[in-house]
Amino acid sequence: MSTKVETSTAREGKNIGKHKTGTREEWLAARLKLLEAEKELTRRSDELARQRQELPWVPIDKDYRFETDEGSASLADLFRGRSQLLIYHFMFGPDYKAGCPACSSIADGFDGIVVHLANHDVTLSAVSRAPLAKLLAYKQLMGWSFPWASSFGSDFNFDFTASLTEEQQREGAEYNYRREKPFKTNGIADSLTKRGEEPVAENAGTTGTDLATYTRERPGMSAFVLEDGIVYHTYSAYSRGLDGLWGMYQWLDRAPKGRNETGSWVRRNDEYDSHP
Repeated sequence: MSTKVETSTAREGKNIGKHKTGTREEWLAARLKLLEAEKELTRRSDELARQRQELPWVPIDKDYRFETDEGSASLADLFRGRSQLLIYHFMFGPDYKAGCPACSSIADGFDGIVVHLANHDVTLSAVSRAPLAKLLAYKQLMGWSFPWASSFGSDFNFDFTASLTEEQQREGAEYNYRREKPFKTNGIADSLTKRGEEPVAENAGTTGTDLATYTRERPGMSAFVLEDGIVYHTYSAYSRGLDGLWGMYQWLDRAPKGRNETGSWVRRNDEYDSHP
């Protein structure tokens, strides 16, 4: 990295817009200080990964059934001959006309890593409540090839708190390991918005649903292991616990202006005004 060129603005330490400028020496001193914080975060992340792997395994005693492009399948079948299964709870309910745009953004990164996970004894699959025909049509539209199963008619999404019934929505239900308020007027959607999430109503409209229908589905991921013919649940995460799986955000967090989010800006990959 060259240190030869510095603008007069940088030398004088003035602000450009809302951000300060500085010399290369000032930048390096600040960068080294940040590096220590980054290293500490990495060490802490490694420790959290170890703690995840030490969680007790819970045997699955319910016979969940799924529809896949290869026919009817059990939860064990979704492993596809491997010992570990990672499921992304993709927001695509039976009444949706299209998948959630935020979930679609996350899923854009799946195809690139599926082969690497498969060769590490891990299967990655999405699961949604919409009928299989809807999922396959949307999958083709988005240009994806990763496995995607329909849990339509199954308790799977409800048991893993990735879907709510209308009654649960009215009375308040568990999501992300806490009890949420009843739906009321806008209900759970309001609570999401107040926490700085994407404007929920706008996202609902892009799926062809209303607010209540849209928010009965929730994003999440769950991990399972198959050992001696028994499937065990090992881990689940929801809401911002999924940030680390969203490859786009990892890049934006390193961009000069960060996530720089205003409103509901995420689109499906074919809906942006311009493409690279």
